[in-house]
Amino acid sequence: MNQTQPQRVAFLGMGLMGTRMSCNLLNAGFAVHVYNRTASKSQGVVDAGARAFETPQEASLGVDVIISCVTDSPDVEQILFGERGAVEGAKPGSLFIDMSTISPRVSTEIGQRLVSKGFRFLEAPVTGGTIGAQNGTLSILVGGSSDDFLSARSIFEAMGKNITHCGPWGAGQGVKLCNQIMGALNLLGVCEAMSLARGLQIDPKILVEALSGGAATSWALQNLGPKICAGDWSPGFMVDTQQKDMRLVTQAAENANVSLPGAALVTQLWRSSQVYGDGAEGIHALAKVLERLSNHDR
Repeated sequence: MNQTQPQRVAFLGMGLMGTRMSCNLLNAGFAVHVYNRTASKSQGVVDAGARAFETPQEASLGVDVIISCVTDSPDVEQILFGERGAVEGAKPGSLFIDMSTISPRVSTEIGQRLVSKGFRFLEAPVTGGTIGAQNGTLSILVGGSSDDFLSARSIFEAMGKNITHCGPWGAGQGVKLCNQIMGALNLLGVCEAMSLARGLQIDPKILVEALSGGAATSWALQNLGPKICAGDWSPGFMVDTQQKDMRLVTQAAENANVSLPGAALVTQLWRSSQVYGDGAEGIHALAKVLERLSNHDR
């Protein structure tokens, strides 16, 4: 990348992930345009050097790459194809990269629509949470053509470390849904172990210390275990957002005629979190569901 004329990027969506990812693009030398429905959420990125715009169309004018990172499939479709959407401002041949987690089927349809309008498209959902977004260490799961993947490599390297070309459109989103299953069931194991420790009158903090170097270690134990022990339910990834992803898992399983009993169980447990008003808390609030089931008082 020419450092005197950095590649220009529009980043649409200034949530917990997007703000951090945009700052890493700025740090890597990219010129960044940003858009968010709630404009105030863009302020930190603007302070870091980005330019904010009032519509996706305006943010996409004159850039080379348009990145979207929003909540769900309808949000992606709206920000790209809706009134004053990004496609209305993008120049022919622009590369669109959707880093949201959405339906593999919808992602493929979005790619087809963009190509029919003369654009290019990659899906690139991420995993690693706000910690990975902050540190630029996200795992990025890319679906699309090999040529487009190679052309976007420097952009991905500014935001992540483990960057994988998973296959055509739909494959990146599919791998992300597999990740959500693994992460969910791993976290359930951590929460159940901590619940047993409490029942045995063992401080759950011991589990983080004693097991982080053995076969039971995991990202969830190392990063969410201390928050569970401290009763810190602040979100790196919210229960409500995780439940959106688990809905996508269920839909994908139905389409593939695959049985996922573990995913169904943890989805129901998170539903209890939502019923108790914890949907905006971190996914590790799953531990509170088990505490209620075991009648454990904090």
